[in-house]
Amino acid sequence: MAVPKRKTSRQRRDTRRSTHVAQPVALTRCPNCTAPTRPHHVCGVCGHYRGRQRVEIEA
Repeated sequence: MAVPKRKTSRQRRDTRRSTHVAQPVALTRCPNCTAPTRPHHVCGVCGHYRGRQRVEIEA
């Protein structure tokens, strides 16, 4: 089994972990109803995607 020859320094460890941070959710506005939606997803309020009605939303 492989065993590290040297202890990993705090700087090297933290530099490696610096990219592990969680990113905030990207939101855009629906062009039909201006509700916040995720990019490339059907709007949950009106059901539109790329200018067309894709999903029937029940009231």
